[in-house]
Amino acid sequence: MKSPILNSFTIVAVLALAACASTRTQQAPGEYVDDATITTKVKSALIANPVAQAHQIEVETFRGVVQLSGFVDSTQERETAQMVAAHVAGVKSVHNNLEVRTEPHTAGAALDDSVVTTRVKSALVANPVTKARQINVATADGIVQLSGFVDSATEKSTATEVARAVPGVRLVQNDLETKPAP
Repeated sequence: MKSPILNSFTIVAVLALAACASTRTQQAPGEYVDDATITTKVKSALIANPVAQAHQIEVETFRGVVQLSGFVDSTQERETAQMVAAHVAGVKSVHNNLEVRTEPHTAGAALDDSVVTTRVKSALVANPVTKARQINVATADGIVQLSGFVDSATEKSTATEVARAVPGVRLVQNDLETKPAP
């Protein structure tokens, strides 16, 4: 009599553990929380640093790998952001995809860039292959930077094609990374 109950309990326990396990592209709940904490700590450290322009820097984390992206005004800001992120507890490595802006940024250019960014994000949401919530979009002078961690090489290349088709995009810099295996 106890054997069927014990077998049922064992099956339920195994299924529950399997549901909490991570896969190559999906994080277990604990991993997701850890990465969210690291992202928050990196953003806070960037804000606290007087050199890093934290409001211009996007931060993504996947299994302890931090990706910095966006456009900054100097090489010093780029290098400082890398150093600050690398010193945050829990960071395994930093992929610094920050680009140094080469042209002065005017109010009109900023407005044009924000329109392009919005259009690219909308196009990514509308595309069935791309998971827009995984993709950060930044634009400077019509150059669109895509960053974040995606599930596949197909999703990465499709994101480039989608962004290129948006009016106002001069160039697409694809810094998306395929999620690494656990």
